[in-house]
Amino acid sequence: MSLLLTHLPVLPIVVPLVTGATMLLLRERHRRARVTLALASAVVQLGAAVTLLAFTTGLVPGAWAEGIGVYRIGGWPAPFGIVLVVDPLSALMLVLFATVALAALVYAVAHWDNPGQPFHSLLQFLAVGVNGAFLTGDVFNLFVFFEILLTASYGLVLRGLGSQRVKTGLNYIAVNLGSSALFLMGVALIYGITGTLNMADITRTLPALAPADRTVFDAGAALLGVAFLVKAGSWPLNFWLPRTYSGAVPPVAAVFAIMTKVGIYAVLRVGTLLGEDQLAAAILGGILFYTGLATLIAGSIGMLSARYLARFVAYSVVVSTGLLLATLGLGLEELTAPVLFYLATSVLTTAAFFMLTGMAERARLTHPQPESTAPAPKPFHVAFGVAAPDPYGLDEEVGTAIPLTMAFLGLVFVFCVLLVAGLPPLPGFIAKFAVLSTALGTNAANQAPVWLLTIAVLVSGFAAIFASSRLGMRLFWAQAARRVPRLRVLEAAPVALLVLVTFAMAAFAPAVMQFLQAASASLHDPDAYVQAVLGGAP
Repeated sequence: MSLLLTHLPVLPIVVPLVTGATMLLLRERHRRARVTLALASAVVQLGAAVTLLAFTTGLVPGAWAEGIGVYRIGGWPAPFGIVLVVDPLSALMLVLFATVALAALVYAVAHWDNPGQPFHSLLQFLAVGVNGAFLTGDVFNLFVFFEILLTASYGLVLRGLGSQRVKTGLNYIAVNLGSSALFLMGVALIYGITGTLNMADITRTLPALAPADRTVFDAGAALLGVAFLVKAGSWPLNFWLPRTYSGAVPPVAAVFAIMTKVGIYAVLRVGTLLGEDQLAAAILGGILFYTGLATLIAGSIGMLSARYLARFVAYSVVVSTGLLLATLGLGLEELTAPVLFYLATSVLTTAAFFMLTGMAERARLTHPQPESTAPAPKPFHVAFGVAAPDPYGLDEEVGTAIPLTMAFLGLVFVFCVLLVAGLPPLPGFIAKFAVLSTALGTNAANQAPVWLLTIAVLVSGFAAIFASSRLGMRLFWAQAARRVPRLRVLEAAPVALLVLVTFAMAAFAPAVMQFLQAASASLHDPDAYVQAVLGGAP
């Protein structure tokens, strides 16, 4: 195997780290170089993620045994060294993030790339944290990568002007700092009891713990669980999410579509590795189910109360989190593949919807303002040494009007609504149908939670249809006089691409589901994970 393929698992972390640090050295007048570096980094990350996905699915024969690859940083053997682990689930999440990040980056270049705000560097550092969280094989580095992605997200969420954005951004920072403190305390308790932070090694040492030590370990695991749920945006500590996501600029909100899913991924990864105790797993499942159900209900009410499209999309993220947590709380292995299908559909849909919001809101009627006698301020870019004309496209009328602009916006809006509501024939319906049919078809002893989930999912779908219809009529039909936005192809293409990817998921649903079932089987086989990471370690 070539040197490049040997070091392939670390590329999704190293490439954005080096790119982000390099772009910090470039001044504003070097915008073209920054954009070129950012796009090259995003393409390399997507290529690396797709290649890793091919390795885990066996498309490259003999690459990795059991479809699990282990990269030992510094060559140190586990559990003493830091390891990165690639399996079908982590590879899937890498591909999802790389796809959304590339689409958001292209979209941002067209209209939202303001001077004086290191958007490109922060996006690269966010990629370091997200990719690292999906790849890491130990709990402490999971905390480290969480902090990297959160630190970058703090700068991204505050990007732009306005006191409201600052207020919501500070709430977001405060909540996540609190959850990070819980996370760190949980890590400390686990390390104090087990003497290791490697997740595979923790799994191996659990059966030998004394009852008193196991109680302390469970307390640490509970703290981790609370931190994961906060970062996933679950009720009741998700009050920050709708305001933060709807207040962020559209490309940032689009990238944030996968941020809550990092918390879901952590619940899946840590829960399957450490949840061999059936009693503890049942208790955890009950907590997850009712927390998810409450989140689903709260998100549905929020969609009905939303007055603006961005707020509606933000509440749809809450609904997706609730459905995922409630389904996982049922504790049925057969549901993991449908859950992953819904997760992928939700990420792509909400990312496209947030970017659509940025274009559609420009079509709203703006009342003329009285003329001012004050001298016109200098263009914003002049303060940063950028020569005129302004290359950043800050004027809303910059760009070329594409034919049938409003028809394009309306059509994509309808597709996104169908995806969020889960109506046929798009993959939102396939995902929800797979979840509910699988849950109802199991022979679980207690079917009451399954019926509660079914009713909540159906009600949330009707709520999405009703709320989006009201918003769509106000946005596209209610105003007699409307300004038709002038869109760039770079704005429209990423949104159309994400929607087309969801269409492809629906068209090739059997093949996609087959892969997800293999990913589910790998996830629920901790012995294979432990053997791949530790091998013959003592």
